[in-house]
Amino acid sequence: MRKGNNKGFTLLEVMVALAIVALSLTAVAASMSQMISSAHTMRDRTYASWIAQNRITEMRLASTTPEVGSTSGEVQYANRDWSWRATVEETGVDDFYRIDVAVSLADSDNNIRTVTGFAGPPGLPGEANRAWMRSQVVSPDGGDTE
Repeated sequence: MRKGNNKGFTLLEVMVALAIVALSLTAVAASMSQMISSAHTMRDRTYASWIAQNRITEMRLASTTPEVGSTSGEVQYANRDWSWRATVEETGVDDFYRIDVAVSLADSDNNIRTVTGFAGPPGLPGEANRAWMRSQVVSPDGGDTE
């Protein structure tokens, strides 16, 4: 056999290079998995926040004063089943109530998000618009002044 200058890589060099590539790809896959998990968590938190805010809004828009105590229910949102629990408490101010709504997935006891809102007695329909219109005074040149 003739010995000369062989060009190329030895088997050992190729194996070391493959080991480095395998470790790098494993790290990239773990990082991608963590990013996907974080995205799912943020999506669930956002949906839970929207569900809680919707429940508080429904309680504010009802034609009754909120009753002190707890209520719960379920809702389907974004093709998933969610459960919520609303707790209404007095604030120490007459006819002003604190509403805490905790939201979780229907098959879990872990709260994903809790949102707090406040509500008072219901007003007359259009009352806010009349109050707004009274505060607006039209000047002779057609512009609004306060």
